[in-house]
Amino acid sequence: MRIWLATVLAALALPATGLAGTMFLLDGRGWGHGVGMSQWGAEGYARHGYDYRRILAHYYPHTHIGIADPGDVRVLLAQAQDRVRVGSAAPFVVVDARGKRLHLPARSVVVDRKFMLRHKHLRQPIRFDPGVQPLTVGGAGYRGSVVVKAAPDGLMTVNVLPLDRYLRGVVPWEVPKGWQAQTYEAQAVAARSYTLATLHPSKDFDLFPDQRSQMYGGIAAEREETNVAIGATAGQVLVWQDRIIAAFYFSTSGGRTSSVHDAWPHARQVPYLVSVSDPYDYLSPHHVWPTIALTAARVASVLGLRNVTDMQVVENSSGRAEAVRVLASGHWRRFPGQLVRKKFGLGSTDFAVRALTLDAAPTGVVYGTHVRLGGWLRGLGRARLQMLTGRGWTTVRHVHPSASGRFTVSVPAVQSTQLRLAYNGVAGDAVSLRVLPRVTLRAEGTKLRVLVSPRLPLQVERLTRRHWRAVARSNGTFDRSLRPGSYRVSILGGAAFVSSISRAVALHAVSA
Repeated sequence: MRIWLATVLAALALPATGLAGTMFLLDGRGWGHGVGMSQWGAEGYARHGYDYRRILAHYYPHTHIGIADPGDVRVLLAQAQDRVRVGSAAPFVVVDARGKRLHLPARSVVVDRKFMLRHKHLRQPIRFDPGVQPLTVGGAGYRGSVVVKAAPDGLMTVNVLPLDRYLRGVVPWEVPKGWQAQTYEAQAVAARSYTLATLHPSKDFDLFPDQRSQMYGGIAAEREETNVAIGATAGQVLVWQDRIIAAFYFSTSGGRTSSVHDAWPHARQVPYLVSVSDPYDYLSPHHVWPTIALTAARVASVLGLRNVTDMQVVENSSGRAEAVRVLASGHWRRFPGQLVRKKFGLGSTDFAVRALTLDAAPTGVVYGTHVRLGGWLRGLGRARLQMLTGRGWTTVRHVHPSASGRFTVSVPAVQSTQLRLAYNGVAGDAVSLRVLPRVTLRAEGTKLRVLVSPRLPLQVERLTRRHWRAVARSNGTFDRSLRPGSYRVSILGGAAFVSSISRAVALHAVSA
């Protein structure tokens, strides 16, 4: 009696093959919200011979330059403070809400609860006016006056000064040194317009000293070349329909600015804050970002999702990310582009997502066969399938996706290894290829014949009292007579192959 079993194996502790997951390649451009004037683009225009009027006309279409009464502005310097140190290198004055004056010598004073108790006659808020030298707050110098007011959460300090003195502390912190005079002039007009259009007369201050309004550094920020630009454009503002506009500006567009409605959907669309081309923005170091590689696990972690397998950008009319759709656990979720920008620390919403994924390898792959692997690409050219060998990651196939992005490739099952997709300098997650040895068993009466490919250590086991016990060992082959009974073969695969166990076969005594 003969029984033939060829390549029928049951895996012994075969590890589950995990999903590889998708690798996302994020390419982006620009820095900032994208609305209004691109500062690097303005510098590019200036280097190409544009004066500040032409620069402003390009970024703020349908506007014209008018003249405004500057007045004073109020800039928040600090709030929720227990104490504020105000001083000057020359005598200065404290004026209370009723106009009472207290003259102070050239020194600094600490305004806190004790100061208020010592000077009960001073009604809040109190204003510090400079003498022949400017005031300092916390050691930093500022033009104009300083108002200190007690609020429920602590002391609030506000710098009150003429508009163009304020701009002296803004323009040099908004644009770098060494730029063209025309750029500084365009920046001065834009900043002046933005300031006057965003004043808050009914509040305790008009402007923040940071990106919430405009960067403001006081006297320490001032530079001669920007002071000249502010003076050369004194009083000039951008006007549309007899109103000063909020002339938004930002660092880098990446080649095209954004309309205000695309950047902030609840904002009213106006004809002077529309998307315009920005051909000379390439000067910026942020014109194009280095490619950012994001694993599916990273995307899931940042966005609070599970089992992310795809991510797609939904563009708005300015060509930027209005939203990002993420496929997680089989369902599409939609996230605003601005939220994704914030979550991943991106320079702008002008980005695109390309993707590559290699599907998990099939289980039960037998030595000497060919295994077909699938996956998909989006937004990419030819990717490479790489295999981990003793020489490191080696390209074994070039991937040619179909129009849908899907692809299949075939590789020989030589040994257990890792496979991955690579594109330029980026590689996706590795997929485990677990290869089973090819085993042929033949039972002829009392003789058991075994052939293992490749040649691997094997152990012949006999079922005795419900337990499998080793009765013989060999390497690659076995051809011997054994007592009648049930036998199986255990393959010691080692690092290169899956250790496995054959199904049982029966050996019978030879009939007389």
